[in-house]
Amino acid sequence: MKPSQPIWVLGHHITPYKTSGDYNLVIGETPAGAQGPPPHSHARYEEVFLIIAGEAEFIIDGRKRTYRAGECADLPKGAVHTFNNVSDKACRWVNIHSPKGFQAFFDAFGVPASEADALRKSLNPERIGQVVARAAEFDMALQPLPESAPTK
Repeated sequence: MKPSQPIWVLGHHITPYKTSGDYNLVIGETPAGAQGPPPHSHARYEEVFLIIAGEAEFIIDGRKRTYRAGECADLPKGAVHTFNNVSDKACRWVNIHSPKGFQAFFDAFGVPASEADALRKSLNPERIGQVVARAAEFDMALQPLPESAPTK
């Protein structure tokens, strides 16, 4: 598998990989203290995150849990989810969507990491507004989270 050019998407450093199978794969890094994507679900995609360094706090169907290096967050179709890095260290992860197709989201909203201020540009309010306005095109149904997600 060969990596594509790294990009910044909504404050996360993403390196997509070209796969031969019916899945998309990226390696990502979430900076310390960074928020994740808006809470959402996918009707078409199953998704998994394997934490390879650090930790990330996930909220999945209203349940909050911290995943640490070596642990997987398994997200079936329809699961409302988001994640954050509430620690003071970067979190690295592998993310897989199946079937293939979600790479189009990263392509549409990614800022090449080689651009000046790419991280800042990926969090520009106009770009975030575009994500919210176009989410459904990428099988992202934006969802509200409960006011206080219980810890699992």
